[in-house]
Amino acid sequence: MEVCYQLPVLPLDRPVPKHVLSRRGAISFSSSSSLFGAPDPRQLSQRRGAISYDSSDQTALYIRMLGDVRVRSQVGFEPERRSSHPYLHRLVLSDPERRVHRLLSFQRYLHSSRLLRGVPQQIPLHILDEDYTGQARCMLEKVGNWNFDIFLFDRLTNGNSLITLTFHLLNQYGLVELFQLDMVKLWRFLVMVQEDYHSDNPYHNAVHAADVTQAMYCYLREPMLAKSLTSKDILLGLLAAATHDLDHPGVNQPFLIKTDHYLATLYRNTSVLENHHWKSAVGLLRETGLFSHLPAEDRLNMERDLGSLILATDISRQNDYLSRFRLHLDQENLCMSTASHRHFVLQMALKCADICNPCRPWELSKQWSEKVTEEFFQQGDIEKKHKLEVSPLCDREMNTVGNIQIGFMTYVAEPLFAEWARFCDTRLSQTMLGHMGLNKASWGGLQQEPAPVSEEAECEETTHFELLPPPHPLSKP
Repeated sequence: MEVCYQLPVLPLDRPVPKHVLSRRGAISFSSSSSLFGAPDPRQLSQRRGAISYDSSDQTALYIRMLGDVRVRSQVGFEPERRSSHPYLHRLVLSDPERRVHRLLSFQRYLHSSRLLRGVPQQIPLHILDEDYTGQARCMLEKVGNWNFDIFLFDRLTNGNSLITLTFHLLNQYGLVELFQLDMVKLWRFLVMVQEDYHSDNPYHNAVHAADVTQAMYCYLREPMLAKSLTSKDILLGLLAAATHDLDHPGVNQPFLIKTDHYLATLYRNTSVLENHHWKSAVGLLRETGLFSHLPAEDRLNMERDLGSLILATDISRQNDYLSRFRLHLDQENLCMSTASHRHFVLQMALKCADICNPCRPWELSKQWSEKVTEEFFQQGDIEKKHKLEVSPLCDREMNTVGNIQIGFMTYVAEPLFAEWARFCDTRLSQTMLGHMGLNKASWGGLQQEPAPVSEEAECEETTHFELLPPPHPLSKP
């Protein structure tokens, strides 16, 4: 049976703004315009899906239209029986000859196309009630421990660490009841979030999102935050951590810019990935209607604050946030009773959670280091294949895991976590700094006869981290 995909007829009371793109916001390598034949940026006005934010058009924030019940009822989208997957939905072809009118993200397009071709999913999703037991439950009792092994937890939950962990934390804080979140909508939202992470990315996948969410929980429990944060702050912090890299393509912003990817044009080469992660998260919130019961103004404020948190993870703005944080600490004027100051601390907490891998115990940190380096190298392989200039740190013949990690710790992680320790001078902060020092020494010890690093290489390395260029220590073992 051959199934044809086409865009659905949108409801008349939900017009799509002219500037909304016809292609959805999901990214794949094949969509880079100059390199892989995607539509020319001049066609942006004819597209629908991934959108630019216009403050005069609040309805243009979302990327997906799938959540409209009337659209779903037209395409044969039926809920599973309660005995199997009460919170999941499946695509049902009631008529074999019927065309399927469904607007999908790139990830869910792959899942559904496998389903329609009769190819089973590699990792089936199971409901919480059936699998939330045994060793996984025992691990969740210690979810606040810094040595929490997210890789083991992901195996114990059958690849559903992000769903299970986030659901547990929201329940543990009583946020589901407090904000009157519909359990079906919440579960559906979390399933879609996990699906929209690219499982074939070595690093930027759902396990990384779960790891960041667990780290964020550890920071939320720190005394300076725990005694001051509101329930809304905690909800936003956990959701931002879970969605901060949503639909990440496995390549960096410079790659999208130099290949003329339409998202780079859409977001004017500024925080391209972070803007896309935010808009994708907002799209899922609206698609599932998770906050539909809240007043419109509250919903928009939640979406805006979620975006502010996710945008703070842009590494190119690291110095801006770090300088502002350092100034607050020097002047001792952070007031946690002020909403704007609490939000800024949440931004810093998410930044720390996002790059906390060097601060984990060696056996965990080493795995993350190898995964992120492999993702760099895969980008470099693509650049070589298409005769593009290979990005700094992405050439597997010129770099090693060790020298990349030593550079990252020196110029990015150490300055950030040193200031965080000034703010939260706790056992956890000292533990993180201790692990980072040991991990840095371990990578140094693994370096074998490193070649001298030229001034040009030093400059490229610093540019990749997008920080001020101090002397680079890569030549030290």
